[in-house]
Amino acid sequence: MVEISKHDWKLFRERVPQWQERYMERLTKEYIDLLSSPGNASDHFWELEKRIKQDKKNPGVLIEMRRSTAIWDIAIYVGNKVITLDELEGFSEDLIDAVKLILSR
Repeated sequence: MVEISKHDWKLFRERVPQWQERYMERLTKEYIDLLSSPGNASDHFWELEKRIKQDKKNPGVLIEMRRSTAIWDIAIYVGNKVITLDELEGFSEDLIDAVKLILSR
């Protein structure tokens, strides 16, 4: 596996907060839709509690920033639709190719 370059590591650390914020905005909208849907308030409450418990484990919400796992984390972001491959513009071709290889498995 390719080791992440200094440039890519710096860019990754700069973009993660933006990616997470946008992902959490999307989750918040999904939560609003859930709470606004027809049904019992108690059902909505427990479904929301379940969703938040699951969602907070997603790297789109919480991530341990480690250089050794950054390429895998990016692949997880793409695979979980936190970001798209187009959002990797500015990263090295080696990193993008490594992410594509991970996703193809």
